[in-house]
Amino acid sequence: MKQVWHLPPSLFLNLVHVCLVQANYAPYFFDNGASSTNGNMALLSLSEDTAVGTHVYTLNGTDPEGDPVTYGMTFEAGSRSYFAIDDKYGNVTLTEELDREREDEIEVVVSISDGLSTVAEKVRILVTDANDESPEFINTPYIVQVQEDTPSGSSIFKIEAVDRDTGSGGSITYFLQNIHTNKFTIDRHSGVLRIKTGITLDYEKSRTYFITVVAKDGGGKLRGNNKVFSVTTTVTINVEDVQDTPPIFVGTPYYGYVYEDTLAGSEVITVVAIDGDRGKPNDIHYSLINGSDGSFEINNTTGAISVIKNPARLKKEVYELKIQASEIGPESADAFATVIIRVVDLNNHPPTFYGENGLQNRFELTMYEHPPEGEILRGLKITVNDSDQGANAKFNLRLVGPGGIFRVVPQTVLNEAQVTVIVENSAAIDYEKFQDLTFKLLAIEVNTPEKFSSTADIVIHLLDTNDNIPKFSSDYYIARIPENSPGGSNVVAVTATDPDSGLWGEMKYSIYGTGADLFLIHPSTGIIYTQPWAVLDAEVASKYNFYVKVEDTEGKYSLAEVFITVLDVNDHSPEFNENIQEKTMIIGSPVKVEAIDQDAEEPNNIVDYSIMQADPANVFDIDQSTGEIKLKSYIRSLDIIHNITNNKDCIWSVVVQAKDRGSPSFSTTAVLKIDITEEIKARTLRKGPMAAFLMQTKDNPMKALGVLAGVMGVMVMITILISTAMFWRNKRSNKVMPVRRIIKKRQNFQSRTIRMEWLKFKRSSNAAEKFAVEEDTKSLQNENSNNNFQVLPPPPPTVPAPPPAPVFKVSAPEWRVPTVSGSLSSPMANKPLKKESAACTTNSALVSELKQRFEMRNAALGHPHI
Repeated sequence: MKQVWHLPPSLFLNLVHVCLVQANYAPYFFDNGASSTNGNMALLSLSEDTAVGTHVYTLNGTDPEGDPVTYGMTFEAGSRSYFAIDDKYGNVTLTEELDREREDEIEVVVSISDGLSTVAEKVRILVTDANDESPEFINTPYIVQVQEDTPSGSSIFKIEAVDRDTGSGGSITYFLQNIHTNKFTIDRHSGVLRIKTGITLDYEKSRTYFITVVAKDGGGKLRGNNKVFSVTTTVTINVEDVQDTPPIFVGTPYYGYVYEDTLAGSEVITVVAIDGDRGKPNDIHYSLINGSDGSFEINNTTGAISVIKNPARLKKEVYELKIQASEIGPESADAFATVIIRVVDLNNHPPTFYGENGLQNRFELTMYEHPPEGEILRGLKITVNDSDQGANAKFNLRLVGPGGIFRVVPQTVLNEAQVTVIVENSAAIDYEKFQDLTFKLLAIEVNTPEKFSSTADIVIHLLDTNDNIPKFSSDYYIARIPENSPGGSNVVAVTATDPDSGLWGEMKYSIYGTGADLFLIHPSTGIIYTQPWAVLDAEVASKYNFYVKVEDTEGKYSLAEVFITVLDVNDHSPEFNENIQEKTMIIGSPVKVEAIDQDAEEPNNIVDYSIMQADPANVFDIDQSTGEIKLKSYIRSLDIIHNITNNKDCIWSVVVQAKDRGSPSFSTTAVLKIDITEEIKARTLRKGPMAAFLMQTKDNPMKALGVLAGVMGVMVMITILISTAMFWRNKRSNKVMPVRRIIKKRQNFQSRTIRMEWLKFKRSSNAAEKFAVEEDTKSLQNENSNNNFQVLPPPPPTVPAPPPAPVFKVSAPEWRVPTVSGSLSSPMANKPLKKESAACTTNSALVSELKQRFEMRNAALGHPHI
């Protein structure tokens, strides 16, 4: 029987897991070589100037089973972590700045894992150089000691600088700034400093030199750009002295003086010499070579020269001494100098002034002012003397006092001279400024240490001449005087001055000119006043100007202009054109009164208007300034006026006062008769007397009818007269001929009027159109053209007219038929426009009717009409 083994389930699963584990393979990196940017980072190199944050590499590997892999990176303990890795994609990023000079290799462990197996590798990353370092000088500061006799071209120092970069960035070259002005040169590769060929150093001329050395690298790449770095340093070169310069005398040339009172053995002058090599100077030995003639000696150590004889025994005035200065030392050098010693007289006498009578220190002269320039003051006799000899007797002369007026000759004197004073500025010698001129005549030695001096007083007394013109205090004078000033009133005082004295300064005033007729001037005081009879009136003449003249006794004079203004006073009252005036006022429009004040100035001629009296009151207002009179604002029609007063004529008297603003004030009154009407009535009055009459009788129709009947009666009587006359004339001649013609009146003929005393108008106006009868003065011809003149019989007696008949004035050769205008009241009188239309229509109808009747009558008598 076969035995069967039953295994537990857990054991079975463990066996399966072991089998699977034994079958798993580890992941691995790709090895793509040194130039690859992905793989295991083996042999990777990075430049030290790579920017932080740059993606520098990508780790790349795989798993044999195809499982996903992750990447890792670790650094040794204590080292910098330069990189960060993306564990999923293997991207490596630089996180810290690289510095080849500090660390040129980086070791890092990179790993790859599939989750079960991890593979790690240590790789080395090389850091390559970039030109990021500047050269640096070592062993600074540089101070070099060089002797002044070092040959040219010799090397005196070596400059050294280092650059931690590699390649061209680490190579250094040297050069000097301002190479053309330097006395040194440098080897560009080794840095050896040399004296330029042909150049020598001299301690006595320049003891120290400062040169600037520049060290520059060879350049290289830095962050993609070619970069060159340089650095500078200063080298101090001190020149050391050597004995190569002879002694030098200090303070040359040398001059000494021996005076007449100098004692034998006295020191005259000291010469000083120093070693030309100032770095290590030697002592100096002095010696007198020649020229002393046994009269002088020198101290060998100090160089002091002394006189060994009495000055009275010295035979020469000038001695020239030759002095030698020698260095004391192994390398001796000499120098020579000349000392000039002069024997001079002792300066013990100051300059002295003399007059005609001996020693004198004050000189006086009297003269007229303004002498000619260049004139010599011969009244001054002055001599000046210095008793010393040679240079001690040389001195200068000058005047001390008001400058530029006089000058003195000579200005430089040796021993003795006569002093001459000459006028230099004549205008400054003015009696009005100075009655006396005082100067100091100063004599002072020129080339002596003592500078002895002396002075003398010169006093000049001036006499006056008439050299000035009298002048007014102003070129013009302005005065004002009231017009009511009485005759003889003072106006203004003019003043003038004449600086001259005595008779030359006496002045006299006068006036002249067209405006001077009303004025006088006091000849001595210059007060201008009005003539005793003068009457000033600002309204006639308010401005006067004339000239005033002032002259001295010799006739020298000057002029000034006087302007006089006559001030207006209130001496005129306002005046109306008429004391009683008539004005027509249209309701709504003002009337104006005007008064004129003859005063010349404001406020005297400013007029204010006011209403003094009006009956009834409170009807009119007047403008205070313009004089315009208008109705109160509530009066807008004639009806309101009729309610105020029973005067149907509407003519009121108003007392108007005109008052000026002067002080005291004057006033005038006038009576103004104001006829108030409306605009329509006013236009009617302007149309003619007929329209005016119609307007005046609009309230009385019966009066208008009576007037119309009278006019028609007159016209009938005229027609009867004309018909009777024509009848008798035609009867005698058996012909009806045109003997009269009606023509329109010409304006240049004097009107023949028919007075109707019974017809009264309240207004006067131009006459209406009239027709006139004119006799024909020419020869009349009959129908047969026989040119026989007919003798007219005397006219028949006139038929008396019914009363009241108008009175006729008949005058040859013409007479006139008047046309009378009238009006009938209209039932629409309360309407202004219709009232005016009715008046015009009535007027035209009446005239047309009269004209038609007259023409019909003439036609019946056989008369032609025009």
